[in-house]
Amino acid sequence: MSGVVVDVRGLAPVQRFINRLANPDLRALADSLGAELESQTRRRIAEEKTAPDGSPWAPWSAVHAATRHAGHSLLQGDGDLLDSVTYQVSGTQIRWGSPLVYAGVMREGASQGQFGTTRRGGPIPWGDIPGREFLGLSAENEDDLVGITEDWLQELMP
Repeated sequence: MSGVVVDVRGLAPVQRFINRLANPDLRALADSLGAELESQTRRRIAEEKTAPDGSPWAPWSAVHAATRHAGHSLLQGDGDLLDSVTYQVSGTQIRWGSPLVYAGVMREGASQGQFGTTRRGGPIPWGDIPGREFLGLSAENEDDLVGITEDWLQELMP
């Protein structure tokens, strides 16, 4: 029988690369992306004070500003919201945000009295709260996530 003989001993690195492409560790990628999403959101709250689209957050009302001190800033009183921002990876899905009950109000806003009244009859909340979008992706955030994904793909290469 005539034919061609191929020595496959030198193809082991190629086979390992094909195996990594066929069975990539997406959990590692999702964890890296989740950590970046958390970091981006914390930076938005602590430093940027803007929505993902770049629009500035509404300032405090004069009445509310009078109750704040030098260590407070928009969405930061004692740091609870900032400290609560986290992410969870389930399979290849990433969820990020804050588990705090009031995080949704800070993000979406609320009208005076929207949640009823106190025992003394005062409205909850006592005044309108403008929404301050702190979750989401800016174009720069998306670029950062693409960069992380590209780096992850590069790591798969032999």
